[in-house]
Amino acid sequence: MKPLAFRMRPRTIEEIIGQSHLVGEGKIIRRMVAAKQLSSMILYGPPGIGKTSIASAIAGSTQYAFRTLNAVTSNKKDMEIVAAEAKMSGKVILLLDEVHRLDKAKQDFLLPFLENGMITLIGATTSNPYHAINPAIRSRCQIFELHPLTAEQIKETLQRALHDQERGLGKYRVIMDEKALNHLAQASGGDVRSSLNALELAVLSTPPNEEGDILISREIAEECLQKKSFSHDKDGDAHYDVLSAFQKSIRGSDANAALHYLARLIEAGDLPSISRRLLVIAYEDVGLASPQAGQRTLAAIQTAEKIGFPEARIPLAAAVIELCLSPKSNSAIQAIDAALADIRAGKSGDVPDHLKDAHYKGAKELGRGVSYQYPHDFDNGWVKQQYLPNALKYKRYYEPKNTGKFEQSLSTIYEKIEKSK
Repeated sequence: MKPLAFRMRPRTIEEIIGQSHLVGEGKIIRRMVAAKQLSSMILYGPPGIGKTSIASAIAGSTQYAFRTLNAVTSNKKDMEIVAAEAKMSGKVILLLDEVHRLDKAKQDFLLPFLENGMITLIGATTSNPYHAINPAIRSRCQIFELHPLTAEQIKETLQRALHDQERGLGKYRVIMDEKALNHLAQASGGDVRSSLNALELAVLSTPPNEEGDILISREIAEECLQKKSFSHDKDGDAHYDVLSAFQKSIRGSDANAALHYLARLIEAGDLPSISRRLLVIAYEDVGLASPQAGQRTLAAIQTAEKIGFPEARIPLAAAVIELCLSPKSNSAIQAIDAALADIRAGKSGDVPDHLKDAHYKGAKELGRGVSYQYPHDFDNGWVKQQYLPNALKYKRYYEPKNTGKFEQSLSTIYEKIEKSK
């Protein structure tokens, strides 16, 4: 018997739960099906959220032939069979799983059939298509992002499976504890396939009582859903989304959000990414507003690396909270980026003669370093003289921010020097 998740796949667009932004009334895929004007598309999102279900529902709603292949395991011969069927019937809907792994030979074979509309491609991928899919395929497809189902939507799916006599578990006398149902709905991280598989395992592995009822408790549900409520692919698109949210939460001084994203990275065991990002934040976002935060962040990271997980979470959390609640200044990064922009735009100019190297025979005759004034020979270690090339003589790259006592003191000295030029 096929798995429950397979049996419960929606047969029509109307049966789909979730993804209302695509299949809801008046939305794009619903309109395409209603008008019988399908175009090739790429569906992307995390595993188990309905990519294959939407593809099969589209086929069921349009009555076109529906075939499923995998871009890795299916060969060119498999695609030739689909193409031959398309020539005979006029149109075939092809669900191509892992479409981002499509090699050039298979791609070149498919492209003419996509062009003439004989094959409507529905590519499924967990990778961001703008990063992972060949432009030749991507340009011929609509791109739709799918979202993880909410706990309520998964709960609705589970209840539908429990009561479905034909495809689901309706023939069993299942009494489901509400806490068990909630656990299956909440602890799968939006992966409805995992929830359905766990439900089926719970029902089939639990012997009925004397009355013939199958009682599913929370404990049974937990045993059957051997899956963390969070999944993380260190090489995937979601990894960089979490890192981005992590840095932006610290930049925005939201300690609770930052700790949430830190927890996700810790759960993935990704200490290198955490360490690198925290050091970047310490100097990019906190910067001169609190320079000591960078030193303490480095110390926290070194401690975390020495003690390892799970204890490493403690110094990392301390560093995150400090960075969140420290004053923020990006003046250093803005200053160096402005200087780099001038260099890359060809704005440089010759080094003033009095600053040029004078440590060689004949330098004096060339006027190198002749009029240079040594600041340590003057009171307060400073003397007025030009350092920038003539073309940039009055250029300001550093613009202080008054977000911390340290940078405020730097600003006072800086402005005094700048006014004396």
